[in-house]
Amino acid sequence: MKLSTKSRYALRLMVNLTFASKKEPVQLNEIAKREEVSEKYLSQIVIFLRGAGLIQSVRGAKGGYLLNKAPSLITVKDIVEVMEGGLNIVDCLNEDKYCQRSEKCVTKHVWDKVSRAISQTLEEISLEDLASQVQGEMI
Repeated sequence: MKLSTKSRYALRLMVNLTFASKKEPVQLNEIAKREEVSEKYLSQIVIFLRGAGLIQSVRGAKGGYLLNKAPSLITVKDIVEVMEGGLNIVDCLNEDKYCQRSEKCVTKHVWDKVSRAISQTLEEISLEDLASQVQGEMI
């Protein structure tokens, strides 16, 4: 499994917002400069994050983005699932229609076990955990 840049950049964006949680909204251009990522690309990412209820936008001159929940309640899994559309490493785990051999596949349980391990690991890491590791180095 290879995560897209959208997932990786979304996670970096969310960690940036963690430092600003409950303070003033953060503008995308600030995060783009800090993370050396295109603001246009981040603007595409925030659409998904906002749609999932993970962030909120604030309009106006001092507008920008804020987390919609406490950083301890948002996991890496939450973010990656939004950006990737799920965490299963093979399509047949989502729906049997992707493979005619799905019901008698000898390797399906392997892919299921790997997918569950990835999911569990990402579920165990919150934005608060990540932010405490960086201890303000990003901002």
